[in-house]
Amino acid sequence: MGCTVEKISGNQVKITFEIASEKFDEAVQKAYLKLRGRLNVPGFRKGKAPRKLIESMYGENVFYDEAFDIVFPDEYEAAVKENSLQVVDRPEVDALDQIGVGKDLKFSVKVFVKPEVELGNYKGLKATKYVHQVTSEEIDARIQEDVDKATTMADVTDRAVENGDSVNLNYLGTVDGVAFEGGTAENQTLVIGSGHFIPGFEEQMIGMQIGEEKDLNVKFPEEYHAENLKGKDAVFHVKVNGIQAKVTPALDDDFAADVSEFDTFAEYRESIEKELTERAKKNADTQLENELVQQAVDAADCDIPEAMIDDEIDVMMREMKLRMMYQGLKFEDYLKYTGQSEDQVKEMYKPEAKNRVKMQLVLEALVKAEGIEPTEEEVEKVTADEAKRSGRDVEEFKKGLNDRQKEYLKENAAIRKVVDLIVASANVEEKDESERVDAADTLKAVEEAVENAGLDKEEE
Repeated sequence: MGCTVEKISGNQVKITFEIASEKFDEAVQKAYLKLRGRLNVPGFRKGKAPRKLIESMYGENVFYDEAFDIVFPDEYEAAVKENSLQVVDRPEVDALDQIGVGKDLKFSVKVFVKPEVELGNYKGLKATKYVHQVTSEEIDARIQEDVDKATTMADVTDRAVENGDSVNLNYLGTVDGVAFEGGTAENQTLVIGSGHFIPGFEEQMIGMQIGEEKDLNVKFPEEYHAENLKGKDAVFHVKVNGIQAKVTPALDDDFAADVSEFDTFAEYRESIEKELTERAKKNADTQLENELVQQAVDAADCDIPEAMIDDEIDVMMREMKLRMMYQGLKFEDYLKYTGQSEDQVKEMYKPEAKNRVKMQLVLEALVKAEGIEPTEEEVEKVTADEAKRSGRDVEEFKKGLNDRQKEYLKENAAIRKVVDLIVASANVEEKDESERVDAADTLKAVEEAVENAGLDKEEE
């Protein structure tokens, strides 16, 4: 009694079971006890009819399906564990050869397992690392972010409204002398030049003094959201209650001390340059890694089960819906706006999902081929990185890990070593990012050359 495993394709196996009659007979009795209350037998209250009587009325196989469902899970799980099978989908019953009371249960199932990977070349790969040189404009833009954070607002009392001011105002809007819904407000804040109000409104407020009242003549856009106001001429009676202007800090040593750990502006600016340079280097390293790993993946061959691709698509769909939720969007609205069905979105994700699955399989195969075993320090680093990514304290994060999660982090540490191995063995040429020629640019250049050649031919 037991099971045998037969490989029937690159990634599908057939498991044949033979289970002792005593075990199946016991399962039939359990099925009877479970189902007897659901079956009507004349002369007996539900659940009180003898098993033999129920079997004579409904057939001797009345409890077989339930008995099979009772026996199967434990037998299947034991077979998977005993034969170290890495199944990737649900088993499908292939044949039911023998079933019945007093008989050994004989059946077989087919199930897809993780496919074997035929590795290609993954050492000595060639790639170009494009490094971005940080510009003064980028440094200035990064400093401006700190300037914006340090900028405050101050009351203005000695001048009129100017572009960029934040104005507190009251307004009453009318069309043909009649007020309309949403056209009245008090103590409203408006930044002049922001474009938040309809065209012409903010421009006409420039030059108004505190306490001044004025009628502004404007015209609602033809594409305005309110149907009753589209293209209508309107008058807004406004009053300026107060004016505030931005107080921007001077770019000096005091500013540097306020927004950083440095005492001088020169040191602060140098630190910004270093920050951006390190970020550019990290991005270049990541792009290089991605290109080299993709080369190794493309060089490998494996037959990926559809079930694995479907599972990855489901993961990608969940990620997409989660991102939308954080942005305040509903997936249903996205489908409506794009005119797509959920199945079409899944189909769109399929190539990327397939590549993700293949990449994981290839990296796992490389770990095995290289006999890589991460050290405790390497696992600790991956764990700390994961804790940081989730915004949690490392020790607290580690306390909450179960055995499967710990194993996952260990696998990640091993994969990290494989990626490092691929990069370390590669022949890498380093170039300035300005030398990069994108495929789209190349295609455009080819198309222009073909077009020009055609024109020249016509001219001839």
